[in-house]
Amino acid sequence: MLNILLALLALAAAFNGVALLRAAIAQRLWPRTEALLLGAVVNFLDTLGIGSMAPAMAWFKFRKLVPDHLIPQTMITGLTLPTMVEGLIFLSLLGVGVDPVLLVGSIITFLAGGWAGLPLIARARAWVVQGVVGLALLIAAVFFLLSNLDLMPVGGTATSLPLGLTIVAIAASFGFGVLINFGIGNYAPTLAMLSLMGLDPRLCFPIMAASASFAAAGIATHHIKAGKIDLRIPLAMVLAGIPAVLVAAFIVKELPLAPLKWLVSVVISYTGIVMLRSAAIGRRAEAENAAAPPAAT
Repeated sequence: MLNILLALLALAAAFNGVALLRAAIAQRLWPRTEALLLGAVVNFLDTLGIGSMAPAMAWFKFRKLVPDHLIPQTMITGLTLPTMVEGLIFLSLLGVGVDPVLLVGSIITFLAGGWAGLPLIARARAWVVQGVVGLALLIAAVFFLLSNLDLMPVGGTATSLPLGLTIVAIAASFGFGVLINFGIGNYAPTLAMLSLMGLDPRLCFPIMAASASFAAAGIATHHIKAGKIDLRIPLAMVLAGIPAVLVAAFIVKELPLAPLKWLVSVVISYTGIVMLRSAAIGRRAEAENAAAPPAAT
């Protein structure tokens, strides 16, 4: 089963990579320098357990690299291939120790949730996307705070869960899959949930990375073909992100991350508040336009 998952993940990564390169070549794009640095940093930190989505969203907003309503699509497209490399690494190193029912079930439901959420992000108004992203950033900040204060569940030593908890975990993965379309990463909530259930936290990584990889591959390919995002940014994030993942996984492996987590939590908290403010302004403007009488002709 593990070898089949690895083969499917490798094929999905190749398919997504070809789609991105073909689009970049057809448009004669050149990667943006700032996005190269961003891709390297967030994917390096992601491999070490900090996460990449919240820092990437915060930087996009802070630097105004892309319009707010295109932040989730741009970020997912740029982080997908590096995440898939993470998935291959974690599955190879730790996948053999995970209950195959929990692993495969979580991947399938997360994938289904990811596809179910695609129409939501496509139809959502700009202020709705801003509001969801802002809320996602504040939720991520809470998880960072809990981790910094050592209040996150430490987990257990189990490699599998009782049937009831397995069903709950697999069902929750569907919801996490829907939310990934809005840039709400699955790492923190999945790690917290499975650790509370008693699973060995190390075994959460192959579940998290593989689930995100399979779902994001299809979602990112959809966004590439839709042609709404500036592909120079995700192209740069991919080119710099994959080497960063390899360096973090096989060379650095571990760093004292507590001070960095505090800094990241402050930055994403501020950005989340700014994004929610933008959403409130956008909603108010929409309501005022709807209430205004039509112009005389």
